[in-house]
Amino acid sequence: MIYKDRDDAGIALAEELQKYKDEKPIIMALPRGGVVLGYEVAKALKAPLDVIVPRKIGAPQNPEYGIGAIAPGQIAILNNEAIRALNIPPQAVEQIIEKETVEMNRRINLYRKNLPDLDLHNKTVIVVDDGIATGVSTLAAVLSVKLLKPKHIVLAVPVCPIDAGDKFEGHVDEFICLNAMSEFYAVGLYYQNFDQTTDEEVIDLLQKAR
Repeated sequence: MIYKDRDDAGIALAEELQKYKDEKPIIMALPRGGVVLGYEVAKALKAPLDVIVPRKIGAPQNPEYGIGAIAPGQIAILNNEAIRALNIPPQAVEQIIEKETVEMNRRINLYRKNLPDLDLHNKTVIVVDDGIATGVSTLAAVLSVKLLKPKHIVLAVPVCPIDAGDKFEGHVDEFICLNAMSEFYAVGLYYQNFDQTTDEEVIDLLQKAR
């Protein structure tokens, strides 16, 4: 399945999530791209929309190569095997985490404009992104949401590797992936238009949702 763009994928995801409409869920989207889908889901389910902002921890010499992820609530997931294989000293990992924590907080303040957090306690929360590749950042986001003690966590994406659900077992109550691929290379390959979502677009969609 190839989606026209993130709006198209969000509409498809919203149809699958209609069964949760009566539970008055809260939609938590991963920026940037996930917010486009989250907006369509929130609109269809008449639900509040907010962001959960994880950050990938990249290797010092190759920032695109993820060695872990962080999320609000001091969540940190590290791929210790990769860190050992790349011979990255603990001090270097700590420095990257500090740097990414600063950027994570900057983005939270930028997107949310210092609004109070939504109360997720005992609520149904639907975590939305535009797809899952390794799933490390998504798992960090889910663990951050769990700290707020929702009643029910649903993770919903349009595309993912066929075994992606295994990573979230025990962490979410339901994992929904509309298209789980046995051969999966990159999320963007399943979109005709996968242009980068800007900060301005994220802010605009969150304001429209409010």
